[in-house]
Amino acid sequence: MGSRLFEKEQEYKDYASIKSLFPIFNYIKNIHMKIFATQRGYGEFENGWEFPGGKIETGETPQEALMREIWEELDTEINVGELVDIVEYDYPNFHLTMHCFYCTIKKGELFLKEHKAAKWLIKEELFSVEWLPADKGLIELLSKTFNPL
Repeated sequence: MGSRLFEKEQEYKDYASIKSLFPIFNYIKNIHMKIFATQRGYGEFENGWEFPGGKIETGETPQEALMREIWEELDTEINVGELVDIVEYDYPNFHLTMHCFYCTIKKGELFLKEHKAAKWLIKEELFSVEWLPADKGLIELLSKTFNPL
């Protein structure tokens, strides 16, 4: 398992990425929407929390990349839905453009292959984990717009 981040001695690069936001709806008494977050288990940002996803490969659409990455990282097939936001963030060694989509699980159990841990978070819990820097702006947006149907 290797880090997808660039080494410090490499030149500054643009890095296109995609992230998935899995909203889960429970229709028991009230409708609660939860979002799936994962904790990195490797690399420079080990232990930081993020939404699962990864790098867009040449020739892929963001949606295709997200489906591939979630299959590779979580052994799960997804349906990619609405684009939530495109985050631009400058890390010290690279620029990240992150396309963030709502997704639903098509098939699979979200088995952690690369991540250390995972949590389902409701709106009130979004700030309960230490998010990676690029994800923090998205958390601010979700805390204001993340509502049950």
